[in-house]
Amino acid sequence: MITLHAVYLFAGLLFAAYAGLNLADRGHPHRLGNGAFWALMAASMLAGDRLGDLGNGLVVAALALVAMLRLTGPGAEPSADAATRAARAARLGHRLFALALVIPLVALGATFLFQRYPALVEPKQGSLVALAASALVALGLALVVLRASPRVALAEGRRLIDAVGWAAVLPQALVALGAVFTLAGVGDAVGQIFAMAIPAGSLAGAVLAYGLGMALFTMALGNAFAAFPVMFAGVGLPLLIRAHHGDPAVVAAIGMLAGFCGTLLTPMAANFNLVPAALLNLADRNAVIRRQAGTALPLLAANILFIWLFAFRS
Repeated sequence: MITLHAVYLFAGLLFAAYAGLNLADRGHPHRLGNGAFWALMAASMLAGDRLGDLGNGLVVAALALVAMLRLTGPGAEPSADAATRAARAARLGHRLFALALVIPLVALGATFLFQRYPALVEPKQGSLVALAASALVALGLALVVLRASPRVALAEGRRLIDAVGWAAVLPQALVALGAVFTLAGVGDAVGQIFAMAIPAGSLAGAVLAYGLGMALFTMALGNAFAAFPVMFAGVGLPLLIRAHHGDPAVVAAIGMLAGFCGTLLTPMAANFNLVPAALLNLADRNAVIRRQAGTALPLLAANILFIWLFAFRS
């Protein structure tokens, strides 16, 4: 049986390799900072279940300190020169994008496989195991198609992860923040505030508050997965589902889509909106957000309308 520990082992070894490559690169301007950051991530992945709450808390605090002091950053050179990379791109053309499609296709197929044969994987972890397996399959195919060695893959992976930096772990941190908010009762407090603002018995007001709240909390927290526990516990469950008998699947699913609209509009979602601007060397760090606003706002309105139309048909 494949367990979640295998996924953590794979991720931990990868982060350890990135840490080692950084520490060995004496010409890297952020050698020590990057090495320390990815070493801490490796420790969390490889030994998190043995560190305990205090140990994991100290690791998170150390990660935040390294990021806050701006000790991480890009600096590694590509593993091949510009002429070689241009020649590879010309030879492969758009077939390069097929490699990117391997991950979702294999992940979907593996998920169905694990559902059919549940003894193959740890219960309730099939999707994560399938995603990790798809990444390994895509890596293997990429090495064959590009005629590259695993060392090149590690070097390029390390270069990319260094460019992304601390934002690479932001989604994980924000999801944990959402769980903390839920345990602290923030959702109940939000629900009480919205209950006072929404006219009694108003379905339209409750739907509008839920959809807008998901987008706004996502903008504040940077991740819809962090906003969802707060808004669902505060508005979605007590008002839309219990009071107005809405379909829980529709309220939850489309509510998440409304939150994702907020993701397109916030610099807090640094891994989506600030990192691409940095990788493309754009002068305006908010250029990605500006271009996405024209899509995000109409899409948010559509999602709110869809909740009202489809969650209360019966």
